[in-house]
Amino acid sequence: MFKKKETLVTAFALFSLFFGAGNLILPPLLGFNSGNQWLIVTIGFGLSAVVIPVLGILAHAKLQGTLIDFGNKVSPLFSLIYAFFIYAIAIALPSPRTASVTHEMAIQPYWEISSWYTSSIYFGLVLLFALNRSKILNILGKILTPAIIIILLLVIGITVFSFPFEFGSTTIESPFTNGILEGYQTFDAIGAVVVGGVIIISINLKYVDARYDEKKTLIRNAAWFAGLSLFLIYMGLILSGALSHTVFNAETTRTEILSGLAKQSLGNIGNLFLSILVGLACFTTAVGIVTGTADYVASRFKESKTAYTLMAIIGSVLGVLMGQFNVGYIIAVAVPSLMFIYPLTIILILLNVLPDKYAAPFVFKMVTVTTILFSIPDFLGSISALAPAADTFSWIPLQQYSLGWVLPALAVFVGSNIILSTKNKSI
Repeated sequence: MFKKKETLVTAFALFSLFFGAGNLILPPLLGFNSGNQWLIVTIGFGLSAVVIPVLGILAHAKLQGTLIDFGNKVSPLFSLIYAFFIYAIAIALPSPRTASVTHEMAIQPYWEISSWYTSSIYFGLVLLFALNRSKILNILGKILTPAIIIILLLVIGITVFSFPFEFGSTTIESPFTNGILEGYQTFDAIGAVVVGGVIIISINLKYVDARYDEKKTLIRNAAWFAGLSLFLIYMGLILSGALSHTVFNAETTRTEILSGLAKQSLGNIGNLFLSILVGLACFTTAVGIVTGTADYVASRFKESKTAYTLMAIIGSVLGVLMGQFNVGYIIAVAVPSLMFIYPLTIILILLNVLPDKYAAPFVFKMVTVTTILFSIPDFLGSISALAPAADTFSWIPLQQYSLGWVLPALAVFVGSNIILSTKNKSI
């Protein structure tokens, strides 16, 4: 049976794999814009950026497999296509974004160095970690994550106690749904299905003699602990942004407000601490994505070490190339892909967590197809040139909040289970 120490180390490793560029730069500005509605925004953000990712890790613990297992109940071909898109998005957007954030916030303010140098050194280190993957749990859980959490708590704690507990008016039309959609940009639901496999494999490598039920309990406990830690950090960052409404103007960018909060709370040394925080938080996420993608490719070639190494190199090179774009551009480019793939990922996570009697292959197929179809309007609406076409679907409930897939998926889930139950009774 695992001790509390192993659970804590695994939870810290999970936290660091999740907590990357988006997790750091999104909440403060979200809080700044939310004003007196910061708590409602926090709940929405926590739903898509904490609860769903934790459930994704629990699904991995149940399946004890890889991302390819998430969609097998729909069909093997669907699962293969879905896994391809997930890994392609992960390695092309959130992974390079970590290098871009690191350059803009930790390097550029101090040194006149090209982003080519930054991303090359950055992903060279990522590759080094990925090729030494058996040590990932210990390095992330025992060294990097405690450093990240200590710096975060310093920034949040001092900021919260430095400002009067007063809030401005919100500039957000729908705080709860805006919080949910902003949580998409953390990529954490996608991160859960990607890095969850990394944790499973790392645990299997480290604890060879442990039983299945022991490993499952370890992952479950670590996931909830990591999720609670993430939620508290997000709440602190959103609250810090909301309290700073008198310090920044309406045109403040994500990186500017984060830098401003660090300097406000820790003085001139705050930017140094922030640079360290940004570098560590972004780096651990990049390691998780590159390692997870390489694991997946290796699994398609009978666990070939050569395939793993080649994919880790390709992922690192792609990170260098895409890392040349600025953070704002990468976030903007990511929106259409997120509006399409995120709902599908959420549904697959939820279905895999549910007891098998409620998630039969027939239910998987029906709910998945429904989610894909009703995500198309949100996808169209996220592309300015195609946005007018999305207006024809305004009759769909919650469509105005870019959540038009939710009620149809729920209705089909209930209906398909009723159909199955009726059939079983008639046999």
